[in-house]
Amino acid sequence: MAQEIELKFIVEKESVDALRQLINTFSGEHHEPEQLLNIYYETPDNWLRRHDMGLRIRGASGRYEMTMKIAGRVIGGLHQRPEYNIDISKPELELERFPVEVWPEGELPATLAEQVQPLFSTDFWREKWLVTEGKSRIEIALDQGEVKAGEGREPICELELELLEGDVNDVLKLARRLVSQPGLRQGSLSKAARGYHLAAGNAPRALRETTILHVAPKASVEQGMEAALELALSQWLYHEELWARNVKNAKTHVLVAMGLVRHALMLFGGIVPRKASAHLRDLLTQTEALLLSDVSADTALYGAQTAAAKLALTEFLVTRGWRAFLDAKAQAKISESFKRFADIHLSRHAAELKTTFAHPLGDQYGDQLPRLARNIDSMLLLSGAYDGARTQAWIENWQGLKHAIETRQHIEIEHFRNEAISQEPFWLHSGKR
Repeated sequence: MAQEIELKFIVEKESVDALRQLINTFSGEHHEPEQLLNIYYETPDNWLRRHDMGLRIRGASGRYEMTMKIAGRVIGGLHQRPEYNIDISKPELELERFPVEVWPEGELPATLAEQVQPLFSTDFWREKWLVTEGKSRIEIALDQGEVKAGEGREPICELELELLEGDVNDVLKLARRLVSQPGLRQGSLSKAARGYHLAAGNAPRALRETTILHVAPKASVEQGMEAALELALSQWLYHEELWARNVKNAKTHVLVAMGLVRHALMLFGGIVPRKASAHLRDLLTQTEALLLSDVSADTALYGAQTAAAKLALTEFLVTRGWRAFLDAKAQAKISESFKRFADIHLSRHAAELKTTFAHPLGDQYGDQLPRLARNIDSMLLLSGAYDGARTQAWIENWQGLKHAIETRQHIEIEHFRNEAISQEPFWLHSGKR
């Protein structure tokens, strides 16, 4: 088994030549483009997808390889997934050759080999460079071609940095050199993800509201913070993809996601000092200003400014860039229970909202929208330990108030204000239960 660590970028077609010229200035060996044909497999009931597994056969220059990728972690286009690669003599599956640890139950399911069938394919030319960065060997791959599923087609024009040997920090360092010029957009949608979407009918991708964040049971404060920032980054990348596809209001959702990044940093600011994220927040401010201007999607999404901000957040998460700024007291606090942290802060945010909206505000409701939005974000990031209809309904009353204020529905404003401030807390240690 290998641990695949890759950082993926979508490349603006018009920037390919300039990108190639930049990479050619790096010291290393260059490999001429090679055609890669890949067939991805699935069962009629999506058994592999449901188990977060990806199965493919790749063919190149008369050689074939069978690959299984299993569940891993994706942070801002940085893919970290275990993968199993087996050389095969012809383009036919030999599932019995995978080691038993691949399978969820510790053995190859009896009927799986009969059920899997080709679902979609990718056909692209890969140009490679093997470079040294720091103490690491990194493969840079430029892929150009298309994903195909039935009659559906989608172009491929992307760059992958794969760590062959060394430290992931060197991958990030190399990426910073690459995004210093325009033309790259950090993307989390893999070729396989696009293929699955095509195979499922290629329905228009819908805007995605931020939902309640669920973290692992007994998670630490640090793990809760990581999950919050990962959620915000995922929302950012997802809606950038939609903006690139001209989906209405996607740009607004990109800005909302960036605001969620900033809010998550503030939420944990009592433990992680501001200086730990100073560079990241500066980049966020500059990027927000760019997006608030009359800028086109292509200029914004493939610009060096936006790329630097997303990469900085990715690096902050992957390297846990806050740890170097924590003293002994902060280190102890960040290791404590996230659920206990969430209970305390839910009480504080609820008290702030109830005080703010205790009485009708007449024409002054709009002045409180930033405060209301900020507190709703906090609730979404902190409520995951209390899964259930009551939690959702509690938050939805505040969301209803926000929507009513935004749309100036005066009767609805008073309805949701009364409902929201009269709610009993759903969390423990609130002083009410």
